[in-house]
Amino acid sequence: MGNYRFVTDMNQEEYDGFVKNHQYCNLLQSYNWAKVKKNWDHLYTGVYNSSGRLVGTGLVLIKQLPMHLTMFYLPRGPIMDYLNEDLMVFYFNELKKIAKQHHCVMIKLDPAIHVNDYKSSEYNENRYPSTERYMEIFKKIGAVHYGFTTYIEETAQARYISNVYYQEDIEANLPKHTKRLIKDADRRNVQIVHGGPEFLDDFSRLVAMTEDRKHVALRDEDYFRLLMDTYGDDAVIFLAKCNVYDLYHKALDRQQQLEKDIADNPANAKKKLRRLQDQLRSTEKEIKEFKPMLEELGNENKEIAIAGILSIQYGNTCEMLYAGMDQRFKKFMPQYKEYIENFKWAFDRGCKYADMGGVEGTLDDGLTKFKDNFNPTINEFIGEFDIPVNKLLYPAAKKAYQKMKASSKK
Repeated sequence: MGNYRFVTDMNQEEYDGFVKNHQYCNLLQSYNWAKVKKNWDHLYTGVYNSSGRLVGTGLVLIKQLPMHLTMFYLPRGPIMDYLNEDLMVFYFNELKKIAKQHHCVMIKLDPAIHVNDYKSSEYNENRYPSTERYMEIFKKIGAVHYGFTTYIEETAQARYISNVYYQEDIEANLPKHTKRLIKDADRRNVQIVHGGPEFLDDFSRLVAMTEDRKHVALRDEDYFRLLMDTYGDDAVIFLAKCNVYDLYHKALDRQQQLEKDIADNPANAKKKLRRLQDQLRSTEKEIKEFKPMLEELGNENKEIAIAGILSIQYGNTCEMLYAGMDQRFKKFMPQYKEYIENFKWAFDRGCKYADMGGVEGTLDDGLTKFKDNFNPTINEFIGEFDIPVNKLLYPAAKKAYQKMKASSKK
């Protein structure tokens, strides 16, 4: 093990340069993620080989526990060749020494190792043959596996991820029903804009609406601002906007014109009459839909934000971290247009995929069904591990951790 050198304080340029160019590149292992997780301490660990080349890194988040104890957590880390047994054993032996100095009870990790990849419609449990070898090495470093869990709530990070990989023409490969939903958004003149912190008020309002609707706690505007400030030009907010006043009044004009056309229609032009009557019924339905919405919005001639996404690029990856929508505009289908624009933004910037986030391993939940509209690939990750450092206190610490798990999620 004398072939390696372990460090605990790296500079950002070298650290990010390594992670961004690694096959396991992940936002949660970025240098700046420590700035986002302000309620955790941190270490920027690294391993150099005998030639002085950096061969591994790990952002270690340190959670203070009662009785002056701590827990170490490497979200989606460390970043290294997990099949290099000597490197893995060296890294974790050294990390355990540091952990003991911090009165650490356990080291938690959930590396982004793929054990299976497939389309939702092709669900299978045929994990890659290499899975067994990974498990052997993790066992060698003393890691306890949480198992191949199914549900998002069972682990700190989801084990199943819905990912859209780079495509030259993403819209051409969308399912037919998704294309129809985008046309619904176009018909209501939903416009997509993207920008930075200037969109935070609108975005935070939309996320709060989603929280109320789903009875979940996500994040507030201060947290979103921290993300935007920390990642700068690599952070983006997409907003879907519409003008209900304009839609309503155009529908009224259309109704008036159709009624005139029907009145002027020759008696023998029955086919044309049926077409006009169908158009009138459709227009009257829209007026009925728009009128109460406009009254609720204050009858103002202005664009309003009806859906939003906050995403961050890191290296050649894009994480679509948070999304919100005003449920009153569900029929406007805004999220379909804005997701596509987010994908295009990511791919134009050189990303190999856009990560839409976790889904349940059963692939029958609402999240999966929504994300399936974009023809994604399901990535199954290897899962979560604990390395007990204080074996006496580990069982109690593990139970205590379950209660604070929500705060450690991305």
